[in-house]
Amino acid sequence: MSATEADGPARHQVGPEPGPGRAPSAGTILVAVGAFLFTLAALLPLYVHDRMALLPAGTEFDIRMADEGAWYLDTSTWSWVEASELTRVTRVEASAHGDDWSAWEMSVDTSVPGRMIDHWSRRVIVDRETGRAVNCCGEHVDGDRAVRQAGLVFLWPPGAGEGDHSFYDAEVRAAPAVEFRGEEEMAGVPVRRYDQTIETTQVPDSARPVPADLFRPGASGTVTATRWIEVSRTFWVEPVSGIVVNAHETRAETLRPRNDSGEVPLLYAELGMVDHQVSAYAEQARVRSVLLSALGSWVPWTLAPLGALAVLAGLVRAWRARNANEAGEGTSGTGDTGVRGEDEPATP
Repeated sequence: MSATEADGPARHQVGPEPGPGRAPSAGTILVAVGAFLFTLAALLPLYVHDRMALLPAGTEFDIRMADEGAWYLDTSTWSWVEASELTRVTRVEASAHGDDWSAWEMSVDTSVPGRMIDHWSRRVIVDRETGRAVNCCGEHVDGDRAVRQAGLVFLWPPGAGEGDHSFYDAEVRAAPAVEFRGEEEMAGVPVRRYDQTIETTQVPDSARPVPADLFRPGASGTVTATRWIEVSRTFWVEPVSGIVVNAHETRAETLRPRNDSGEVPLLYAELGMVDHQVSAYAEQARVRSVLLSALGSWVPWTLAPLGALAVLAGLVRAWRARNANEAGEGTSGTGDTGVRGEDEPATP
């Protein structure tokens, strides 16, 4: 008995013997790539886009508005003067507050060259998906913690429709509607225009002593007066990103005696965002809108057909490889063995 026979029955191997670390076939690779592209095409609009569209959790920015022909009541002399420039700056410092909210610490300063004429602050919790105020966690307006803020804080929710919204005005403690007025273009960016009107309203907790002769010439002493404001605002919003590209605000403020008639002007200004901020916000909106549009539409619609083609090509390659292997096995099994039978005569 030979050594081979002693080792047991012979084993037969069909096709090449797989070695360690053998690379996958081209068909398998194509199918895997196609499956990956399909998965990515589904994840981009359903998950990645929604996370990218959230308002930033932590950020710092300011909105600077100015008027070079405003009028105001100088309370050091109680005289009505024209300002060479009046500036209203809203500063925002935002930090993450949980996964879906952001805490905004806001301050609003109104000043003329060399002098601050008004200041107040505010804390508001913002829902990062809707851009709306959330009643929570130490919110206040200038120290008033009884307020319940509502409506948009400043930024619009990305992808918001053309309908009206409510926008919170912290001075009057209310959220009047901002009404959609149509589509325009601002700094080369397509925008939607929204208008908000606040009728003459008394500012809560604004009572203060003022000279009585402001209302009755020749009167002595002081009277308690309250501040009243009338505001007309316009926002130009890039709809895909929700970024406010530009804003304009006309303010008329007056003082009225609490227990008497009459009023005196306190402030009149037509404020607009400064040019360099409009350009910066327009570019920011342009870049962000392209990114969100890509994640939500054309990138998934490009990846899905590519994934389908890759899967189809991989299946075709695998089918052809299988047919080739089967054909090769059939040919090798029917060839001449080269062995003569016992009764076959030898060829001379």
